[in-house]
Amino acid sequence: MKKSQPSVSVRQSLRSFGADIKTARLRRRLTMTLVAERAGIGLSTLGKIQKGEPDVSLGNYASVIFALGLGTPFRELLNPAVDATGLLLDEERLPKRVHGPRARKRKSPEEGGES
Repeated sequence: MKKSQPSVSVRQSLRSFGADIKTARLRRRLTMTLVAERAGIGLSTLGKIQKGEPDVSLGNYASVIFALGLGTPFRELLNPAVDATGLLLDEERLPKRVHGPRARKRKSPEEGGES
């Protein structure tokens, strides 16, 4: 079974992301070998990341970012507290009115209720 490819925009975004990772590595004057060791991955995987190849796991991307000293940016990427779209959608779903609990009707003795 053939693996499906991500959309063109996703591939372009990954290529740009990979190039940014490479630039960050070069600015820090770090060799590929050192970054790969720190990230716990092979040189070929680091090369794929720098090219922005989509078949590399997200964990490997995160490990390289951490190895470059850039922290763990994925922690805040989809943080629900700062998800503007999600917060707006939640706000739209809020009820217009809130009703209190309904009072129960007591059955009359003819209807089989208490006497």
